[in-house]
Amino acid sequence: MKVEIYSDIACPWCYVGKTRFERALAAFPNGSSVEVVYRPFQLDPSAPHEARPHREVLAAKFGPQAAAMDQRIAALGAEEGIDFDFDTVLENNSLLAHRLLRFALDQYGPEAQVRLKGRLMAGHFGEGMDIGDHEHLTDAAVAVGLDRDAVADFLSGDGLHDEVLGEIDEARQLGITAVPTFVFEGRWAVQGGQETSTFLRVLEQVAKDTAAAGVADTSADTDAGACADGVCEVPATGGTTAAR
Repeated sequence: MKVEIYSDIACPWCYVGKTRFERALAAFPNGSSVEVVYRPFQLDPSAPHEARPHREVLAAKFGPQAAAMDQRIAALGAEEGIDFDFDTVLENNSLLAHRLLRFALDQYGPEAQVRLKGRLMAGHFGEGMDIGDHEHLTDAAVAVGLDRDAVADFLSGDGLHDEVLGEIDEARQLGITAVPTFVFEGRWAVQGGQETSTFLRVLEQVAKDTAAAGVADTSADTDAGACADGVCEVPATGGTTAAR
């Protein structure tokens, strides 16, 4: 079975969804045979390529409700074993990190990419990592087994720039406007950081090939542009899901 996960490093619900999905995968009898591939998505493609304090960025977008949003996801993350330290989070354009993830996939395979995704999310949300900084990204990649010189050389150029932008465009053409979105076998899609039990049921259903053709949409309604109820959405869009 192949599962493609559309997500952004800077999306807190993507981190929650990753954690819950991996817990479901560990409980799934055939979990070792499931290939997981991360696909790029940017919630804010126009974000400047410079590190900015998360608190300031979120307050500028959502005003007084920003603090409550952080408190809610931090409390939920703690229940999942995730350390969200929003006081240290630095916002930056995520394109460079997505290019590195694609590099990891191409050069080292899906398992290395999954490890790197986890390291980037843990660093971004809990350790003040700048996901636009070459040194920080290189250290993260080396920590999960990638070669330092190869990574540094890749980050110094513009390799995979067009390919990653093409993947992001393809995601939007598929109708993906909110993340995380999990696409199973290229046919069934589940949106949002669902409960572990939900992911486990979907894995079992797809494995038995009993799901109806089309999209399994278990998402909840969300406010456009916000990160709530399991998903982070692109501003001024609806929360739809799609599968190729």
